[in-house]
Amino acid sequence: FYVLLGLRAELRARRALPAPEPRLDTLLDLVALGTVADVVKLDANNRRLVAQGLKRMRAGRAQPGVMALFTAAKRDATKAQGFDLGFALGPRINAAGRLADMTLGITCLTTDDAEQALALATQLDAINRERRDIESGMRDAAEARLDDLIDQLAGALPPAVALFDPDFHEGVVGIVASRIKDRVHRPTFVFARGADGRLKGSGRSIPGFHLRDALDLVSKREPGLLAKFGGHAMAAGATLEDDSVQRFDAALRQVAAEWLDESTLTRTLRHDGALPPEAASADTARLLDSQVWGQGFEPPVFCDRFQLVSQRLVGEKHLKLRLRQGRELRDAIWFGHTEELPAEVTLAYRLSLDEWQGQQRVQFVIEAAEA
Repeated sequence: FYVLLGLRAELRARRALPAPEPRLDTLLDLVALGTVADVVKLDANNRRLVAQGLKRMRAGRAQPGVMALFTAAKRDATKAQGFDLGFALGPRINAAGRLADMTLGITCLTTDDAEQALALATQLDAINRERRDIESGMRDAAEARLDDLIDQLAGALPPAVALFDPDFHEGVVGIVASRIKDRVHRPTFVFARGADGRLKGSGRSIPGFHLRDALDLVSKREPGLLAKFGGHAMAAGATLEDDSVQRFDAALRQVAAEWLDESTLTRTLRHDGALPPEAASADTARLLDSQVWGQGFEPPVFCDRFQLVSQRLVGEKHLKLRLRQGRELRDAIWFGHTEELPAEVTLAYRLSLDEWQGQQRVQFVIEAAEA
C-alpha cells in the first residue's frame, strides 16, 4: 500500500495520472485486514491506516468479501475491531491455504460480486471449522507427547521443544507450535510429514531467541540436517533432509541452552496496575474497544487481588469465574484454562464487554493468575 501511495505521488508529479485519480482509500479495509492478520507492528502510520480501514467496515463500505467474511464468522461489521480481523476473518482466509486452495481466500477478497463473495466466505468458514477440528486433535496429541517428555526429564522443561507425530497435519503445525509455546514458554517446533514425504516443521519463539538465526547455527553445526529453512525472530520454518527429529531437537536445545538464561526462560507479563473499581464500567470497556490495538501496541492489562466466589467450566475448556473485589462482584472468564484457582488470587485481566441475547455486561478476560 505504501508503494501504491508513492507511485501515485510520482505519477501525479509527472502529470501522468488518469482522470479521475485512483481512490486508494477504497483499499483501506484490505490494508487493515492484512496488517492485523499478519501481525504487523502497529507504528503510528499503521495504526492510522488500520483505524481508517475499521471505519470503512463499520460504515458498510468494505469490499464485498470482507463484509461476507463478517457474516460467515457471525461478527457484527458495524462494531468491527482489530480482534475481529486477527481472530475471526484472518483465520478463515488462512485456513484455505492450510487445508485447501489459497486462491479461495484471494478470490473472496478481490471479487466485486457480493453473492460470489458470500458463497466463498461460507466455504472458507467450513474449511476453518475443519482446521479447528484437526488442530484440536493435534494439540492434544502434541501436549501428550510434551507431558511424556517432561516426565522423562523428571519434571524439568528443556530450553527448547521439537515434536513430531506421524498423524500430524502439515497445514496446522504452526498453529500447534504457537499453542505449545504459549503453554511452556519455550521455543517450539512441530513437524509433520509433507506431501513430498519430507518432515516439514514450523516454529514459534519467545523474546530473546531469534529463531531464524538459531536455525542458521543449527545448519552450520549439523551439516546435512536441514534441507531448507527460513523465517524471522519469532517464527520460522524448516524442512529436514531425513527423519532426524531427535537430531534436530538436540541441536536446537543446545543453541537454546547457550542463548537463553533463567530470566528469559521465565514467563513475564507486563501490566498497567490496578483498575479503579469505578472505572470497571461498560463505558470504559467501550472506550477501549474503540481503539486500535495490536502488535507493538497491546491493549491495557490490569492487575489486582480478588476473592473467588465461584468457578465452573464452560464448554469443557474455559473457566468461568465470579469474583469479589471489596463490595463489588465481577464476572470473569479464562479462555483455554481448566485448572481451579485458590480462594484468593491475583489476576491479570483485560476489560471486555460480553454480549448475550442483546444484553451487554462487563466481563474480565483473564490473562494470568498468581496465588
